[in-house]
Amino acid sequence: MSQAVACINAGSSSIKFALFMLGKDGVEPAGAGKIEGIGTAPHLIAREPDGRISTERRWPQGAALSHEALFGDLLGWMREHLTGQEVIGIGHRVVHGGTHFFAPAIVDDALLEALDALSPLAPLHQPHNLAAIRAIRAVAPDLPQVACFDTAFHHGHADLATRFALPRALHDEGVRRYGFHGLSYDYVSRRLRELDPGLAAGRVIAAHLGNGASLCAMLAGTSVDSSMGFTALEGLMMGTRCGTLDPGVILYLLQQKGVSAAEVEDLLYHRSGLLGVSGISGDMRDLLASADPHAREAIDLFTWRIAREAGALVSTLGGLDGIVFTAGIGENAPQVRALVCERLAWLGIELDHAANRGHAPLINTSASRVAVRVIPTDEERMIALHMINLLLPTREEVA
Repeated sequence: MSQAVACINAGSSSIKFALFMLGKDGVEPAGAGKIEGIGTAPHLIAREPDGRISTERRWPQGAALSHEALFGDLLGWMREHLTGQEVIGIGHRVVHGGTHFFAPAIVDDALLEALDALSPLAPLHQPHNLAAIRAIRAVAPDLPQVACFDTAFHHGHADLATRFALPRALHDEGVRRYGFHGLSYDYVSRRLRELDPGLAAGRVIAAHLGNGASLCAMLAGTSVDSSMGFTALEGLMMGTRCGTLDPGVILYLLQQKGVSAAEVEDLLYHRSGLLGVSGISGDMRDLLASADPHAREAIDLFTWRIAREAGALVSTLGGLDGIVFTAGIGENAPQVRALVCERLAWLGIELDHAANRGHAPLINTSASRVAVRVIPTDEERMIALHMINLLLPTREEVA
């Protein structure tokens, strides 16, 4: 009987899932899909490895449906596709590992309790990550589940890159910068080594641009700095999150406007970013298709903030050899890539606009002093690789 693993990536507005078969040379896709539009009109679509749609369902009036309410359909699809296979485990993206969890770990009661305690640091993600684990535990309590942490890739940051200018006691309690999207950056780093070893050995900024967005400064494939910090709010403007904000704004809202802490949280996580500025949508696809000037202002602010944060990471790296765009917007929005590169032209970036529009993997001109690449991320494959290396330690490590 062949062996298989399943991977679940429960994000803020979507659930990605994938199945992989174990082969002698690594892992082979056995099906994948996504439930997107959670909180508005959920849409489940699952595909076979050849791209054929195997399952599709929509909930047009499903704005009130939670992540948890949608797991039943997802688990049903997984059971159908894994019939007759030996499932050795299910891996999960867990956004926050805190200071103690920086390697993939088999989930037990103690770990689940510890990760629950970190939920206030990632309220938009961590509860959904853990809900997926509990949902599977309820139907398959003996099946090993593995937590893979989004903060782990950034664990080796130097002390200066982790500290806030706050009293030391708070830092020692865990109020520090962590960095996120680590599974994506780990995959991109590995893939870049395969595609361009010379560039991978240099100074690279990876831009994970999606509903959640961040930048990672990598030196020889290792994370040395990130735009995200204590929570997934810091750094870039995002779909519905504000990104870096003067803390005085929060004090003003609390003290002068009488806004509650819960209302501030809702504002910063759910009503800001592209949605807040445009007043139209938090989805970049909608804004790019809109003629509304507020949509254009949101796009301009989004790209301006990316260039601004990139400038800071160039300082950390001491220069720049390449930029890699990844994730939903980074992979699929050539207009956004062009605007970012235009703002960073002072670094010597020259974009090949035809290659960019054609979604080529390398989109800089031959005269450009900085390489510009597009690498599709695959967080689910990264989870699968981590999981196999943990659950089958006698097997040759897969990469």
